[in-house]
Amino acid sequence: MEPKIIYEDKNFITINKPAGMLTHPIDDKDKELTLVDFIIEKYPEIKNIGDLSTSSGQTRPGIVHRLDKDTSGVILVARNQKYFGYLKNLFQTRQIKKIYLALVSGKLEPKQGIIEKPISFKTGSVKRTVWKGKDAKPAITEYKVKKYFNFDRQDYSLVEAFPKTGRTHQIRIHFSSIGHPIIGDQLYGSKKLFNLDRQFLHAQSIEFTTENGERIKIETDLPDELKEIIDSLSNNR
Repeated sequence: MEPKIIYEDKNFITINKPAGMLTHPIDDKDKELTLVDFIIEKYPEIKNIGDLSTSSGQTRPGIVHRLDKDTSGVILVARNQKYFGYLKNLFQTRQIKKIYLALVSGKLEPKQGIIEKPISFKTGSVKRTVWKGKDAKPAITEYKVKKYFNFDRQDYSLVEAFPKTGRTHQIRIHFSSIGHPIIGDQLYGSKKLFNLDRQFLHAQSIEFTTENGERIKIETDLPDELKEIIDSLSNNR
């Protein structure tokens, strides 16, 4: 599935990234098609936008945040260097509101809460952890349960997640750490459901104030493969 442009103006674009696509190359040897390739093909002027003092200005043009490979949804990309700095500052000062939709294992209670656990690198692994690791950084995720399901004697919870920080794998780690891993997230201890070949995590919306003072909210629909899971659970209650 190809990414889709949701919104564009002279300063930034928002894209609906499909699951299964990397946001940017992991290293110089990575030949896999990424969102960056899609961006440069359609907006070649973005090629040199970014943290130009580092290699990220070449490998992550215009990218001010990222989504995991198997997470779908809205991603924000700057179209000029000035707006790259503006958006980066909004992220660093937590002025951008992001909402994710996730299906987790079990009946998550209470229905609203905050998970506040530092995240660190797990030694000798690509995984992150809330347990003893290295280079721990604060991480906060708020959540709200939208709906409970029971299927084949198993409970599931559809939740909205509101990350207040932007650590790698944050939402996935936080829900796993409280015993409710995201469905399909095999890295952090979940299982597949109805042969879903990805994790049930979707970046539903992003909201922020533009440089001219306008409040803007960009939203994306749930992908068909995730809608089918919800429909199946709803029909089998």
